[in-house]
Amino acid sequence: MLRALILALGLVAAPLAAANPLVFTAIPDEDETRLQERFQKVADYLAEALEVDVRFIPVTSYAASVTAFRNNQVQLAWFGGFTGVQARQLVPGARAIAQGVEDPQYKSYVIANRDTGLDPMEQESAPEALRGLTFSFGSQSSTSGRLMPEYFLREHLGEAPEALFERVGFSGNHSRTISLVQSGAYQAGVVSYTAWENEVESGSVDADRVQVIWETPPYPDYQWTVRGDLDERFGDGFTERLQQALIAMQDPELLASFPRSGFIPADNDDYAMIERVATDLGLLD
Repeated sequence: MLRALILALGLVAAPLAAANPLVFTAIPDEDETRLQERFQKVADYLAEALEVDVRFIPVTSYAASVTAFRNNQVQLAWFGGFTGVQARQLVPGARAIAQGVEDPQYKSYVIANRDTGLDPMEQESAPEALRGLTFSFGSQSSTSGRLMPEYFLREHLGEAPEALFERVGFSGNHSRTISLVQSGAYQAGVVSYTAWENEVESGSVDADRVQVIWETPPYPDYQWTVRGDLDERFGDGFTERLQQALIAMQDPELLASFPRSGFIPADNDDYAMIERVATDLGLLD
């Protein structure tokens, strides 16, 4: 009698969802504590919208986010442009479903320690004065912290980073790059413009010690990518429901976590430029 009532009310869905959670991750473009704060709120939002258990798990590196996706430890990921391309190559049927309103026209900032004496320069030409400085990228797999800035530097200045700079480093994430350049450990570096703005807003940037000197041309970047078997796992139409839930995200507090003004549909073809550049630089097979 009791089981019949539970079935009639549809309450058996809860333990099923709990046993079969939707797990997602995000590239660690900022420190882990901040990421946990950002994405736990997103997990709660998606759990309510989709009526399934949704869990966020942090990863320690960009490469680890791709590995987790490939191994089906996560079914959804907030990837950068390049990590998304990598992940979709490794998982047949995986696809990009949403991107931030700002992501089709993303950009990076080249920053410099004030002691270099470098002044801000126009976008049309990367600053020749960067030659011979020490320079830090972010993660080796970062679209905004390595891939596209390296491409534009090569295009504008005609040489690989190893030839342009006295010393080249990879900090691991944007927050560390800012800290390294601000401290003088590196004279210059490159970061995502949103990460820079986040750090400025949080009070972590000392404008007397570090500044933006150049802005790259625009390129496509971050996106939500899903595995191709979500409907099989969670039921017909689940991928579309997930996409709509992401696009319907309007809470300013949630959007500030990215930060984005909203989300719009995306597909794999939106990242053809990233795939082409990564192939040209020898970063994809």
